[in-house]
Amino acid sequence: MLTTFLTIAVLHWVALVTPGVNFVLILQLAAGSPRSVSLSAAAGITTVTFLWALLAILGMGAAFSAHPALRQAFQIAGGAYLCYVAWKLWRAPAAVATEVKAVTTSRAAAFRMGFITNVFNPKTALFFGSVFATALPPSPGPAVLAGAVLLCWFNAVVWHVFLALAFSHGRVQSVYQRGRTVFNRGAAGLVGAFGLRLLVTTVQELRARV
Repeated sequence: MLTTFLTIAVLHWVALVTPGVNFVLILQLAAGSPRSVSLSAAAGITTVTFLWALLAILGMGAAFSAHPALRQAFQIAGGAYLCYVAWKLWRAPAAVATEVKAVTTSRAAAFRMGFITNVFNPKTALFFGSVFATALPPSPGPAVLAGAVLLCWFNAVVWHVFLALAFSHGRVQSVYQRGRTVFNRGAAGLVGAFGLRLLVTTVQELRARV
């Protein structure tokens, strides 16, 4: 059992520390908002991590593999949402900082953004499905399955809370405020790139099937 959990933990941490849209979202909110806001976004992200890991155990990853149209629908929705987030970030220069602050300082809005960003990423379910298929024994008991899901959730909580706390210090926030427009548009470019890549990849898959 120890070897199983160690394998899952290593594979998951490799995925966690690889910068992605969740990473960018947490850093953006942590540097420009109160700490409670970035922690709320982390809560939204990790809630979905728990759900995707649980669904992977229940066979959602296999369902996405067996029914590509379902996965592609999620990917299109996710890509469109990320492009929308990028558009909002791009339109948030210092000239409209008051309006942006009103949006980003809402803990409910931050939780919702983290939740939606992660829930529209079916690759997470596929990742957990492949990891569990690789690391779990042929006939795992309920305790092993529950432990695998909780381990992935715990890893995600530790990483995203660390990011939220590390980038919410006053010195980091003062640097962010001085270059707010540059940071906003840099984050918009990264988030938009993730969204566009997801959309382009999905369209290419659809064309290949025609």
